[in-house]
Amino acid sequence: MDFLRLARIFVAVVDQGSFARAGGALAMARPNVTKAINELEAQLGARLLHRTTRRLSLTGEGELFYQRVAGLIAQEADIRNLFGGASERPKGRLRIDMPVAVGRSLLIPHLTGFRAAYPDIELILGVSDHQVDLLAEGVDVVLRLGPLPASSLIARHIADLTMIACASPDYLARHGMPRGMEDLAAHRAVTYFSGRGRQVQDWHWLQDGVPRVFRPTPALLVNDTEAFIECAVQGHGMILVGGASVQSQMASGALQRILAQVAFCPLPLSVMYPDRQYLAPQTRAFIDWAIACFDTIDSPWIKAI
Repeated sequence: MDFLRLARIFVAVVDQGSFARAGGALAMARPNVTKAINELEAQLGARLLHRTTRRLSLTGEGELFYQRVAGLIAQEADIRNLFGGASERPKGRLRIDMPVAVGRSLLIPHLTGFRAAYPDIELILGVSDHQVDLLAEGVDVVLRLGPLPASSLIARHIADLTMIACASPDYLARHGMPRGMEDLAAHRAVTYFSGRGRQVQDWHWLQDGVPRVFRPTPALLVNDTEAFIECAVQGHGMILVGGASVQSQMASGALQRILAQVAFCPLPLSVMYPDRQYLAPQTRAFIDWAIACFDTIDSPWIKAI
């Protein structure tokens, strides 16, 4: 096998985090990936990877080789695409993780377009409100809502979700309609929380251009988006939620918008992926598609960046 082909396989193994996932990305059998890495190490006369039953890591020589060769392979791909694009469509397995609020209401309804454009990509969708460790769990791309912690991952802010306050007619009949933020002290909310530390969702809004924060008194704390919305439908309290997630409940009358005059701060949506110079073609294809997708969604509740 020629040296450049071996180098491409090595970069894929590092980026994917395992021989098996690299094989899926390159449409190669796992034993052939292992054989290629062994051949590359023999040609270089150096061990590039530490291998254990659970994970792979780069040796010092492997880190140096990766830094040099990943950029070279990326440049080769750009040169090949210079006059008309790649000759082959992206293919292989792609694992994506996203929160329920993004997957169910926004992205999944548009996946038909992605599947039509890239029929050879096998998608594995993780849709939950549990935030995965992208690198440890072998996820290629994640979509995240809200402010992002410091990370070695690449993050691109791609859209803002409009936040609205809602309550059920039953709740409002029992507790009254709040006329302004000053009325909320007498009300109860269904509060969303996330993470092991049970970080709760505060209500952020702008008053005369100045950021304000309110933490409502919780009637219930919930860590699942669908349960969070259903608790509001059942009259347990008010919620602050992305408008796109409750369109059907508002249309049916199960939820009623309140405090429409308040400028609640939007919730940022970001796409995140490993900090690598080289991305598998299917990973790059999905990132580009997702960015374009949110730019074309016609919704009053979504603003593309």
